[in-house]
Amino acid sequence: MEWMEYIKAVILGIVEGLTEFAPVSSTGHMIIVDDMWLKTQQFLSQPAANTFKVVIQLGSILAVVVLFWGRFMDLLGLRRRKAKNGGNGSDQGRLKLTQVIVGLIPAGVLGVLFDDYIDEHLFSTRTVLIGLVVGALLMIAADVWGPKRPKAETVDQITYGQAFSVGVIQCLSLWPGFSRSGSTISGGVLFGMSHRAAADFTFIMAVPIMAGASGLSLLKNWEYVTADMLPFFAAGFISSFIVALLAIRFFLKLINRIKLVPFAVYRIVLAGIIFFML
Repeated sequence: MEWMEYIKAVILGIVEGLTEFAPVSSTGHMIIVDDMWLKTQQFLSQPAANTFKVVIQLGSILAVVVLFWGRFMDLLGLRRRKAKNGGNGSDQGRLKLTQVIVGLIPAGVLGVLFDDYIDEHLFSTRTVLIGLVVGALLMIAADVWGPKRPKAETVDQITYGQAFSVGVIQCLSLWPGFSRSGSTISGGVLFGMSHRAAADFTFIMAVPIMAGASGLSLLKNWEYVTADMLPFFAAGFISSFIVALLAIRFFLKLINRIKLVPFAVYRIVLAGIIFFML
């Protein structure tokens, strides 16, 4: 491969890192950046290009694991917490692994049942445009009609009911372009979470469901991870990981202040750009 191909890998990794966990649809951005501009399919076979996208997605997932490492250790019971104010360091008043599992069940079940159908029939530019616009409307609705005084200001205050409700809303993200974080943060806000609590819960839930889906996809296409492709894949993976680290930190500091409407407007503009470019 020539050096220009490696630059394309880095660019796609940057796009993945910036957009995977922001409520703006990484799929929509990949359509613009890769399908319309970089056109990696000109030097990669379609299966190899799909495998590359899985690899850079794993880079962004690793960033979440690093940023939420302490939280994951707590959930798995692998870290002993210090007691506060003379307490015994119990799990009371903390997010529990069972709550995360409850949130994962709806989309996990539907994803397993309809994975092949989604891959065959829903991955098109038209469906992504629909997902971008309808998802934007959901985000606007969350900011307009969500409770002004959230019942759960932090992720440790969410209830099992809220966890399951967000899990149901997450099913919308199976539609390409809808955005996992866009749907789940909107659902969390509508069901009484603060924007930051909903975002934290979204990122925590994303790791097992995305790692599982990406891992299975990578295993299916392992034959395309050849020695000559490893530097290309590594360039995308590393750039995705580094950019996602920075982007997630920035997003979590910002979300309670600007809410979801600015991201919704951006999505509608993005849908317009894709429509007119095509």
